[in-house]
Amino acid sequence: MYETLKYEIKDNIGYITISRPEALNAISTTVLTELKAVLQQVENDPEVKVVILTGEGKAFVAGADIAQMSALSGVEGHDMIKFGADVMNYMEAIDKPIIAAVNGFALGGGCELAMACDFRIASEKAKFGQPEVNLGIIPGFGGTQRLPRLVGQGMGKYLIMTGEYIKADEALRLGLVEKVVSPEELIPTCEKLAKTIMSKAPIAISTAKRVINKGLMLDVPAGVALESEAFTVPFCSEDRIEGMKAFLEKREAQFKNR
Repeated sequence: MYETLKYEIKDNIGYITISRPEALNAISTTVLTELKAVLQQVENDPEVKVVILTGEGKAFVAGADIAQMSALSGVEGHDMIKFGADVMNYMEAIDKPIIAAVNGFALGGGCELAMACDFRIASEKAKFGQPEVNLGIIPGFGGTQRLPRLVGQGMGKYLIMTGEYIKADEALRLGLVEKVVSPEELIPTCEKLAKTIMSKAPIAISTAKRVINKGLMLDVPAGVALESEAFTVPFCSEDRIEGMKAFLEKREAQFKNR
């Protein structure tokens, strides 16, 4: 169905794999178009509760397709970057949690793709970086905005302005990833996280993601006001009644997403 992606659903988890191993899964316009299409499929499929995104081979995504980009005019380059940024924003806005299983190189657009996910679990072999300045450009898929929000303004500037690569353990120390595991444990760890999230009330999960994302763009009082308003949505749900009842009865809740 897809030329550059693999997609399957298993136990309510959607597995998206960027599949251009011969190009280290570099992001081309085809990858972006197909990624947008599969994300729309995920968003509209009630069977899928959580997504795990990874890359085939030794790279997660080693950056944008420079061979393709080098042939673009200024206008064409702008259009590609804008489309890519729109895809990352769309991914971030989807109510369903997305886990990046970073199996190898996550450079340039690959690092930006990982940062657009909700969680980043890294293999010990993963490497991260925003090396665009070496090409005479800057990050274009959201790197100048998401990286400083994750690692702080100073370190964000440092990584972007030096183009330096960092290993998985340093990414963990900086807060760029949530966990580092062995290559063999990468997907099982992501699946365990996905199953933990799926055991919670879906309305609460989607509301929390939306409020956190929007709140980061506001000052604290405005963010708290947003939280107070959003609180009403899960509080008025059947899942809230079931969750509190289950807690009082000392049993596991059976959530129905309503």
